[in-house]
Amino acid sequence: MFKNFSEAQAYIVEHHIHQIDLKFCDLWGGWRHVTITAREFTPDLLTHGVGFDGSSVGFKNVRAGDMVLIPDLTTGFRDPFWEQPTLSFICNVHEADTREPFARDPREIARRAESYLRQTGIADQSVWGPEFEFYIFSNVEYENAINVSSYRVESIESAWKSSTGGHGHYIALHRGYHAIPPNDQLFNLRARMVNHLEELGLPVKYHHHEVGGPGQCEIEIPLMGLLSAADATLLIKYVTKMTAWREGLSVTFLPKPLFGEAGNGMHFHQFLKRNGKNVFYDPNAPDHLSQEARFYIGGLLYHAPALLAFTNPTTNSYRRLVPGFEAPVNCFFSSGNRSAAIRLPKYATEPETFRFEFRPPDATCNPYLAMAAMLMAGIDGIHHHIDPSEHHFGPIDEDIFSWSPEKRKTIKSLPTSLGEALKALQADHEFLLQGGVFTIDLIEDWIRKKFDEENQVRLRPHPYEIELYYNL
Repeated sequence: MFKNFSEAQAYIVEHHIHQIDLKFCDLWGGWRHVTITAREFTPDLLTHGVGFDGSSVGFKNVRAGDMVLIPDLTTGFRDPFWEQPTLSFICNVHEADTREPFARDPREIARRAESYLRQTGIADQSVWGPEFEFYIFSNVEYENAINVSSYRVESIESAWKSSTGGHGHYIALHRGYHAIPPNDQLFNLRARMVNHLEELGLPVKYHHHEVGGPGQCEIEIPLMGLLSAADATLLIKYVTKMTAWREGLSVTFLPKPLFGEAGNGMHFHQFLKRNGKNVFYDPNAPDHLSQEARFYIGGLLYHAPALLAFTNPTTNSYRRLVPGFEAPVNCFFSSGNRSAAIRLPKYATEPETFRFEFRPPDATCNPYLAMAAMLMAGIDGIHHHIDPSEHHFGPIDEDIFSWSPEKRKTIKSLPTSLGEALKALQADHEFLLQGGVFTIDLIEDWIRKKFDEENQVRLRPHPYEIELYYNL
């Protein structure tokens, strides 16, 4: 939004801004913030920053936790959810003593991945288009204690409410895709979300009701650079949640909030550009896939088990990655099969937009780390000429569920649990360390934290176990 401090200061004066909100991404993918008054917005802020405790957000240990936030002026936006006129910035994290960029700042890792791409000479830019699926609920309850474990969500659209009387315009399970009003009762809310996003400078391609009958929605944005796409991901999560919260509703990007209903994915469309041209496009090749694109796909699929530790980093992620819906649970690529981990969209065949989508990820990921990891896997595939066909990664455009069990065993499977993905990352992470993009200490801390989360879930009795086994 701003090119320099003077532009930002002029905006603050002209629009009578009272508060400056400094937002930053913690290691685990959530936005956090600290707020200063407009009086404190001085040139010194861009040099010395605002201090905070990095040990509380996964960055450092408690013995040396001091860090500073320095706003990225280009990310400024008028925050529509504050009562006081407020200008928000996404911040970079720096060391408190040297003011050097902090090596484990997720935005810095994303920048290093792009820098490494340029160093290789393969391309000078990566282009990304994440898709955003989420549920909107009217009521959310949960409880976990020594003697109770339960949750309940409600939706104004859910068919399970039809017997209680009301408007009658309910959506059956799995029947929500592109539903129209009055069945789609969330269209006005989505429109307000989109209006906020566009007013903040983030264009939106479209929005619609998704497959999930009880309130599942989707918003899609245009293709953009890696850092911009990651920033946009957190902005969209913030805007959708805040817009719904204002109206007494609740948005969740949880991969699988409902049993037996469609889950929330976050497919990542991606391609590389060099000198303004699409590296992945070859008009004379099968499916228009250049050799670099095939090797990139090979790298993504070869490293997919380890990648899922970053792209699908929660136990709930693996409630979604099961056969039966549009879950991409198999390591192959295809031009039409939605159970494939990588799909070539048939509607994107022009040289400027030709791409493929990696379908396993979900929005519980840290987008900076997830996209950086995918990029590093693709680069590794190009470096080592990982041909997808030689590894039985396709292309496969058949219905693999009609194959014999023996034939299906030729297809590599994705992890079925967070623990499997973490073990894969333990065994396969050298590709992430190239160019100093990821650090071994970050990977080790990530694995340690996520194993602890899995253990906390594993140790708790499940409500369905009581139903199944109580009387045995």
